[in-house]
Amino acid sequence: MIRFLIQKEFLQIRRNPFLPKLIIMFPIMIMCVMPWVMSMEVKNIVVDVVDVDHTVESQRLIQQIAASKYFIFGGQKATYAEAIKDIENGHADIILEMRDGQYLIAANAVNGTKGSMGSAYLSQILSEELRVTLHSSLVLYNKGQNYKLYMIPALLAIVMMLMTGFLPTLNIVGEKESGTIEQINVTPVSKWAFILSKLIPYWLIALFVVTVCLILTWLVYGLTPAGPLWLVYVLAMLLALFFSSFGLIISNYSDTMQQAMFVMWFFIVCIMLLSGLFTPTRSMPHWAYLTTYVNPMHYFIDAIRTVFIRGGGLGDVAHQVLALSTIGLVMSTWAVLSYKKNN
Repeated sequence: MIRFLIQKEFLQIRRNPFLPKLIIMFPIMIMCVMPWVMSMEVKNIVVDVVDVDHTVESQRLIQQIAASKYFIFGGQKATYAEAIKDIENGHADIILEMRDGQYLIAANAVNGTKGSMGSAYLSQILSEELRVTLHSSLVLYNKGQNYKLYMIPALLAIVMMLMTGFLPTLNIVGEKESGTIEQINVTPVSKWAFILSKLIPYWLIALFVVTVCLILTWLVYGLTPAGPLWLVYVLAMLLALFFSSFGLIISNYSDTMQQAMFVMWFFIVCIMLLSGLFTPTRSMPHWAYLTTYVNPMHYFIDAIRTVFIRGGGLGDVAHQVLALSTIGLVMSTWAVLSYKKNN
């Protein structure tokens, strides 16, 4: 019985003029475009220089700034007040004033990230040129400090979340709106068989999506998981179990596609922003950090980065695997119980 139901689901997906294209093109676009865009590396910082000293050292600093890939040299200004006007008009981001052998860095912090990172880059140039002794640091993982290596596991999580979350959400609601759900309700198909027939196709789609993402990561960026490849698939399937079950739960409680989409989007945004995908969870307020204990995306992000970047094995992510398994089983059971067969 369940085999024919799964066959029906794949026939519906194949006959849809949009879904097959989405399943193929979405992971390709995310993995090929987003790693270049979602980068914390700040470039094109416009620097105005106020050089009062006019020494050999100050001229060398100006040349270093102009040659840096992070900065755009905005020119030399006669006075600090003139440079401030550039900041106020949005024509400059940072001012470097050199006066009596002292150096002042003034940054426009309206964009806090750009101001702080630009000041850090400029301070590093000053330290190197002036031969100031810096405290050394040891980079243990991602020694090239390649931000793409850090973001690719996060992008994999986003692809999984959207593909295995939204598509099941719209599935049952679509059948409710079209009226085909009534035909299922009068058949002897059990609730477990019906829900599994809705979940299994999206687990298979998740396997396909993960494979495409890993192949693109290797072909485009030359990056491969430092840890076991099979563990990446295990983590991805556990995340797919949660999101597909969660999508079906919302679908069971929704009457229209619009309602399901809005409810799903509300939860997806909260789960994503509170997971540590973009910012460290330890920087959150304590009350917000407590939400990570029930956030499956947090466990997945932590585990996939451990495997992908650090080369961790099952023992290193056993806690996350257990948490994802528990949450996934709870949600899948809820998905079955929340489906009302006798509508």
